Amino acid sequence: MSSTLLRQSTARTYLRTFTTISKIARPATIPSFARGKATLPDLPYDYGALEPSISGQIMELHHSKHHQTYVTSYNNFTEQLASVASSSDPAAQIALQPLINFHGGGHINHSLFWENLAPKSSGGGEPPSGKLGNAIDQAYGSLDNLKKIMNTKLAGIQGSGWAWLVKDTETGALQVRTYANQDPVIGQFKPLLGIDAWEHALQYQNRKAEYFGAIWDVINWKTAEKRFE
Repeated sequence: MSSTLLRQSTARTYLRTFTTISKIARPATIPSFARGKATLPDLPYDYGALEPSISGQIMELHHSKHHQTYVTSYNNFTEQLASVASSSDPAAQIALQPLINFHGGGHINHSLFWENLAPKSSGGGEPPSGKLGNAIDQAYGSLDNLKKIMNTKLAGIQGSGWAWLVKDTETGALQVRTYANQDPVIGQFKPLLGIDAWEHALQYQNRKAEYFGAIWDVINWKTAEKRFE
């Protein structure tokens, strides 16, 4: 393949990546992208509102520092991509792919994650109802059984990663899927509910099983219900 064709192919690949990341973020009600730039979303609750399940200190650290780093890095790397897209250095373009995926995925995952949480006073922990509640009962027998399955999947993640309850957009079926590091849910699957297996478990140190149990007390099933529709 000529270098010109390789440059064009690589540029098209990254354009699709950028477009996919932007579209995946749109189901969240938080405006996490503005004019092609990722932006840090505001939280719909105070940092300490999810205690004791997630401490205010951990929430502030991961929203204002870690999530902001994903946003800043994603914007930086997409700008770098634009500057090298027409260059004769396809290796430089290829090198940006995992960086854009990691930081763009981190932005997407956390934007969805913040919305998946709510203080108990705002409905956090209340079980799902309607179509999603029925679908969970049909697929897993009960909400408690779904929790056990997701917790088992979370416990099996080595290092950082996520467990997601997703909807197969082709069949309508629910699935529990795990994703390594900050890989986003893409393709035929629609993210409904995600739980981070690493960053937000740090307050529990080596007792991550306690975190996997406690976070269900602040899960916002109302958001998952809207995504399921």
